[in-house]
Amino acid sequence: MPSRPLPIETTSVPRPRRALAALMALVLAATPAVAPPAAWAQGSLFGPARQAPAPSAGAAAPGLPELGDSARAALSPAQERKLGETALKQLRAAGAYLNDPEVNDYLNDLGQRLVAARADSRFDFQFFAVPDASINAFAIPGGFIGVNTGLILLTQTESELASVLAHEITHVTQNHMARMLESQKNSLWMSLAALALAVIAARSNSSSSSDMLGAAITSAQALAVQNQLNFTRENEYEADRIGFQRLEAAGFDTAGAAALMERLQKASRFADGSVPTYLRTHPITYERIAEAQSRAQARSYRQVADSPDFQMVRALLRSYVGRPDEAVAWFDAALAERKYNSEVSARYGLVAALLRDARIPRARKELAALERIAPPHPMIEAIAGHVLLEGGEIEAAVGRFEKALARYPNKMQLVYDYPDALIKAGRAAQASAFAEAQLQRFPQDGLLHQIAAKAYAAQGRTLRQHQHLGEFYAWQGNLRLAIDQLELAIKAGDANFYESSVVETRLRTLRREQAEQQREGFGRTEG
Repeated sequence: MPSRPLPIETTSVPRPRRALAALMALVLAATPAVAPPAAWAQGSLFGPARQAPAPSAGAAAPGLPELGDSARAALSPAQERKLGETALKQLRAAGAYLNDPEVNDYLNDLGQRLVAARADSRFDFQFFAVPDASINAFAIPGGFIGVNTGLILLTQTESELASVLAHEITHVTQNHMARMLESQKNSLWMSLAALALAVIAARSNSSSSSDMLGAAITSAQALAVQNQLNFTRENEYEADRIGFQRLEAAGFDTAGAAALMERLQKASRFADGSVPTYLRTHPITYERIAEAQSRAQARSYRQVADSPDFQMVRALLRSYVGRPDEAVAWFDAALAERKYNSEVSARYGLVAALLRDARIPRARKELAALERIAPPHPMIEAIAGHVLLEGGEIEAAVGRFEKALARYPNKMQLVYDYPDALIKAGRAAQASAFAEAQLQRFPQDGLLHQIAAKAYAAQGRTLRQHQHLGEFYAWQGNLRLAIDQLELAIKAGDANFYESSVVETRLRTLRREQAEQQREGFGRTEG
């Protein structure tokens, strides 16, 4: 694991990856779930207009599902969760998952605040960022919600971003996936075939693969448009209405949704081919904007300040844009011209950009300026540790991370950084012990498995190294490599009977899962 999550070039994502992300958004938006595995999601904030006007803000939403309705019978919560977990692995395998704990921690904090605002969810929600500059957010079965980095950077207030999450949460709580299942029986396999074709093509550099990918996107897009027009108009308006109630209950500015939709609609009028596909095929209409404005105007106005986390996460993502020197210049200009919403976040972004550009002496100087004006914050503690680490002050970095963890024990960036620094300090045994203890708290965390593998490799403990690396690849969605690693673990010279038995049991499980994927047509997409 790198000392800092690899930067995402949100303005220059390689063409195959951008195309794959576009296809993923279309397939996820359109495909119903019939049987696992399926990469499928319900709708977007920027869905189509329906032909008839929606009820007023105070009217009861029509067709709300009751517990035990026919849609729920068609797809149980356990089935939804399994589908979602499988889809998330496909996203990771396709590179459509941002491994940045700062961003994902923030999205989860924000999302859980919205979930808790209404007692209407039986789902264990998980929120994650997608490394794509296009404007989109989506829900997949089981409570998994993805948000493109482009959308986070586009939003001007935290309430705007919260309005998107509230909309997507509602798709899940209102059982829209299960309700669509009864209406759509035949389009799953078309979408999955298009997805598999695109993944294969995206992993090849041949010119023919570009043609394959284009054809896959075209067919999936056509299917997505038809499904959206036929089945999700009511769902989109229901998500608008109930999402508004959730936004208000959580204490955000209720004008956030209308402000974001209106700005997007205005921007799309003057854009050319760079307009995101989702906006071209599912335009935002005056009707939806007017309804969102009407709901907000019916409430008393209250100004809601953005959290420091919102501003700092946006600054971090902005530090990933373009070349490192360009990112530094952008923050230098913003600070010189005082064009920022928060000086703390702007200075934080500058330090992040300087680290990315490997300008450590200046990063150290700017960090000192940041700490003079900033209140205590875990993101500042983490980046301070990285400045020390990249500057060769390894023991000082270990101490900084250790103290920060005592104060912020659940911040995953610090949980990853501390053992990584220990390994660099030559204290691999301490690093592996820490990683194992954290895996007891977060057993499904693939990045912790990767860190543990690195720590065991430094100690020459081959079985444990390959075992944890296998778990990392399984979390990443690459079962072929996961199986390869577990087979190497069994053959390791330092394996005892008990350890070998544990690995063999896990290996059988992964082989069964691989066989299931191959039967469903996914086996060729790995590796």
